Amino acid sequence: MKKFIPTLLTSLMILSCGQLQASDDAKTSTIAASSPKNIIMIIGDGMGPAYTSAYRYFHDDPNTPEIEQTVFDRHFVGNSSTYPAAESGYITDSAASATALSTGIKSYNGAIGVNVNKQPVETVLEYAKQSGKRTGVVLTLQINHATPAAYLAHNVHRYNYNAIADSYIDDGIKADLYFGGGWKYFIREDRNIVDEFIQSGFHYIDNYSEISTIPANKPVLGLFAETGLPWALDDTNKYRLSMMTQAATKQLENDNGFFMLIEGSQIDYGGHARDIAAAMHEMDDLAKTLEYLETYVKEHPDTLVVITADHSTGGLSIGKKTERSNPNINSKYLWKPEFLRSMSMSPETIAKRFIDKELSLTQLSELLSFKITATDMENLQQAKLADHQIVKQFKLLATDVKKSKRKPRPYQSVFNVITKIIDVKTNTGWGSISPSGTHTGIDVPVFAFGKGSEMFSGFQDNTDIAKKIFTLLGKK
Repeated sequence: MKKFIPTLLTSLMILSCGQLQASDDAKTSTIAASSPKNIIMIIGDGMGPAYTSAYRYFHDDPNTPEIEQTVFDRHFVGNSSTYPAAESGYITDSAASATALSTGIKSYNGAIGVNVNKQPVETVLEYAKQSGKRTGVVLTLQINHATPAAYLAHNVHRYNYNAIADSYIDDGIKADLYFGGGWKYFIREDRNIVDEFIQSGFHYIDNYSEISTIPANKPVLGLFAETGLPWALDDTNKYRLSMMTQAATKQLENDNGFFMLIEGSQIDYGGHARDIAAAMHEMDDLAKTLEYLETYVKEHPDTLVVITADHSTGGLSIGKKTERSNPNINSKYLWKPEFLRSMSMSPETIAKRFIDKELSLTQLSELLSFKITATDMENLQQAKLADHQIVKQFKLLATDVKKSKRKPRPYQSVFNVITKIIDVKTNTGWGSISPSGTHTGIDVPVFAFGKGSEMFSGFQDNTDIAKKIFTLLGKK
């Protein structure tokens, strides 16, 4: 009997392990069957829930009684937490969050594809490439900025821009397509990385008009600006992210499928600048991109699209003052995006023009697409004088002192007044009291559609998104 008990236990253990193995195999088989051929990961940088809500009202047709759904509303599936590794507290930066979304691990703020011990961690893009898929990145900032870098590189700090750009060649080419900005970092006096890409077989373009001339089945590097692209409001193509995405899907298609990262990069910049006009038009470009991908998924049902934000920026509030706090507000509850819809130029560009030229109240109203007051004009003139003085004082500093300070933007005070005018006109609020809107620690929305999208429903951490994508790519 004593000999029988261990034998029985052993048999039961073998049977149990066999059942577990069969169960694991069944799960793997089920996942494999539901795995998409193409995976498109989209990050709206800084796009917290207030941004997608605000976009709904910005997008609304005032001539209809209902408020129309947006592409975000149609595909909302859940929320995600965004906190970084404990050493960085509760509020993430773009680098730590992109590292979480690309690798499935938490890291410190500033980390690019490395863990808290500063050791490289494999990314979903790298794994997809190794698995035989084509890979690509499409964004509206420089291609070595925090988010794309966290998918393509491994570096101890996000601001090591030249080193990150160098690694795109030195550590092996990991993508078949790069669309964004970055001449400053890829065409330098000490190194011309663009030439090295060309020597490696890449087709290079530096103008939107050349996108239609890209040879089929050839890797491509497209850099369209010195650093980031112009604001959507100012660009020659206000839907440049959508345009680049359409070209990228066509270029990356192949029998093994592709993994593509897309970033609506400058939503975050709008939040940092507390510039609701620029932010909403960046959101509009991202929305048009998603609307195109809806059509793409209908034609290619073996494609998964996952959309989220890395964090929220600026503490955006849809509504600020009420009739009790300001007699000029005629309602307790008010937000007026109609003043944003008609704008055709970014507040930053308007500020630059105001600094460079003597604009009348009428001319400035025309640039803004709505009337401003004499008091607004007086505040702008005072801001212009302040900007001139700030630049003058900076020029008087000793050379070594200048190196330790950030060079002032000669239009910053004017820009601040213009965005404040727009905030008052629309009744927009910002939670951040910093001159540059800060990140916030709130959860961000998750959207998904296409094959396998049900995996992203409900509440999850940002690291879970990467883990699920790894699973869909076949990593055990």
